[in-house]
Amino acid sequence: MAKQEAGKTITVEQTGSPLRRPNKQRQTLIGLGLNKLHRQRTLQDTPQVRGMIAKVAHLVRVVE
Repeated sequence: MAKQEAGKTITVEQTGSPLRRPNKQRQTLIGLGLNKLHRQRTLQDTPQVRGMIAKVAHLVRVVE
């Protein structure tokens, strides 16, 4: 795998509600720093963050 650049970031926006979702998905959103619809958070682009985004891909979108 290619190594990530030190300063590379990714911006995610919450598009779905955590209501009536499994607790793991709620906790993943909290881990990403999201708690309300249409909130955006800029995070470091790491494999761990990408994995968290993949787990809640139906609730978030990556802003380019």
